[in-house]
Amino acid sequence: MKCLKLLADPTRLRILLLLQSHELSVVELQDILGMGQSRISTQLSLLKQEGLVTDQRSGKNNIYQANLPEELYVIAKKAAEELPECSKDHAALKHLNRKRKDKARAYFDELAGKFGKNYVPGRSWKALAEALIKVMNYDVIADLGAGEGTLSQLLALRAKKVIAVDISPKMVEFGQALAIQHDLPNLEFRLGEIEDVPIDNATVDLAILSQALHHAEDPLRAIAEAYRILKPGGRILILDLAKHSFTKAHELYSDRWLGFPEGELAEMLEQAGFHDIETAIVDRETKAPKLQTLVATAGKK
Repeated sequence: MKCLKLLADPTRLRILLLLQSHELSVVELQDILGMGQSRISTQLSLLKQEGLVTDQRSGKNNIYQANLPEELYVIAKKAAEELPECSKDHAALKHLNRKRKDKARAYFDELAGKFGKNYVPGRSWKALAEALIKVMNYDVIADLGAGEGTLSQLLALRAKKVIAVDISPKMVEFGQALAIQHDLPNLEFRLGEIEDVPIDNATVDLAILSQALHHAEDPLRAIAEAYRILKPGGRILILDLAKHSFTKAHELYSDRWLGFPEGELAEMLEQAGFHDIETAIVDRETKAPKLQTLVATAGKK
């Protein structure tokens, strides 16, 4: 009876079904569920007390797995049909498995946050970014949610055409003035929303959403708009915040969303029609609120 009571909680039910499919660490469960560590650990502890979950040590982490009797699993699976979050969990788990198989990306994740911690003359994120932009090979680039256009200006040094889109008339006016001032005739600013981009279908080689998606009312629609304007073979690059709990960001920065879990962002890209999806945490702040930077790339067939 107590086991059935434990299954009545949606969070515990989601955790159990995930662990029934794959052995996972708390960190991996955080990525999939988009929840804090303490909340997940508390639920795991309750499930472990009743023998519904077991764990074993692997390096620095505990790896958890479900220990559900067959009759209880049938009940749990039936109950999950009433939880829409379970389908999202499945998609996030699918993405996590892709990441596990990608040793190169796993290595990159391990390095994430180390770059720049120790001073090395001439090495910085700014220097690296500017160097990489120099070798980018895209003719037409859309910078969606461009703000005043600092990134757009850098991109315009290499691309044949850059279209910078922003919702703020003042930002668009300011950015266009800078483009004229810096003699960048290939940089054009347009007023518009990232969920309704003022760019024709299939006319762009690269679409960038740099710290813009968490301001969108409808992130999936914004990603779908990027897909619409991309040419076949084009790519999307998203730079945003990983899921966090710094709620003051709503008021301080007008953030609509508190970042995104990797799995959820990958799922949105897949829903929009993208393929060859990759995500990675590329920076971790050491000072509170310790925000993390998430990068996602994908292609349009």
